[in-house]
Amino acid sequence: MNPTPLKDRAAIVGIGQTEFAKHLEPSEKALACRAIAMALDDAGIAAHEVDAFAAYTMEATDEVEIAKAVGAGDVTFFSRVGFGGGGSCATVGHLAMAIATGQADVGVAWRSRKRGSGPRPWTDTVNQLATPAQWTRPFGLLRPVDEIAVLTRRYMHEYGMTREQLGAVALACRNRANANPAAIMYDRPLTLDDYLSARMISDPLCLFDNCLETDGALAVVMVSAERAVDCRREPVYVHAFGQGLPAQHHGMVNYWNDDPLAGPSWTAARQLWKHADFGPADVDVAQIYDAFTPLIPLSLEGYGFCAKGEGGAFADDGGLELGGRLPVNTSGGGLSEAYVHGFNLITEGVRQLRGTSANQVAGASTCLVTAGEAVPTSAVLLRRD
Repeated sequence: MNPTPLKDRAAIVGIGQTEFAKHLEPSEKALACRAIAMALDDAGIAAHEVDAFAAYTMEATDEVEIAKAVGAGDVTFFSRVGFGGGGSCATVGHLAMAIATGQADVGVAWRSRKRGSGPRPWTDTVNQLATPAQWTRPFGLLRPVDEIAVLTRRYMHEYGMTREQLGAVALACRNRANANPAAIMYDRPLTLDDYLSARMISDPLCLFDNCLETDGALAVVMVSAERAVDCRREPVYVHAFGQGLPAQHHGMVNYWNDDPLAGPSWTAARQLWKHADFGPADVDVAQIYDAFTPLIPLSLEGYGFCAKGEGGAFADDGGLELGGRLPVNTSGGGLSEAYVHGFNLITEGVRQLRGTSANQVAGASTCLVTAGEAVPTSAVLLRRD
């Protein structure tokens, strides 16, 4: 055993999510409040007991307005995590640390986004480019997909990953969405022929290599392990947590790294496994950030499920499907359920360990959830008793 101040000291006891759609009428604030209210009800905890919040820096709503709107009490801890989808799991990790160290008793993490009906971030031509973007945007890498396409082509060149293997990633997520009534792609099957004949978005990435554009909100409620046993739902414990920002990192493209294909997941993984009582071979199910299909093979390598260069082949022969080597993104993920900066991967991880997923992995007791690879990232290991 490897005792740490954080291990299993905090638990997720409530989850909530709104419907997902290309366009929802309510504001991001209204959607956030709905998701938080649902999560509190799920936990059986009153809003006035909430004394901690964690969110993304890209979150349009803020703690002050959310705390007032949901009826929180005095708030003693609040944090924001940067780098878009790289911050998803860090919101849970930060709350776990706050609860474990006595800074808070009841924490709420949330993400509310109108990405489906709202503007695309890269269309802003008014504000000056941030320094990293000055090395990409003027040279034609205008969108995140263009930047990931560069990494993907490098991966294909060095290790022989094929489009069929990327298609297997897309199909694994779509197959799970087809059994999940909450998924946007619930009633839209996908075949490998569909995938291979789809239009290119940024070669070698086609339409189905890209995540959805979604309106929606999600939230989790967290308390101490001691209190969790008395809550309405079976607790899901935060067993370990890690963040990763590699030396000389450049977001999305890793220009300055010795190896551009060894991204932030490698750094986060070292921290994560160092504090865990189990390793990759003991993970029953994984929810891996999937804004783009190649992020899954890259993450499989970074978190130690296969050797360098073997992430593409890991998806062969149903490796990511139910019953495969590692079932992933069992709600459909960002590719086929909804894209809300990866927060739906957290709530699906909780459902798996509660035994309530639409695509339940039999007997699942451990789950890895990861945030965005190719940007400063984070990950949590969840477990149940």
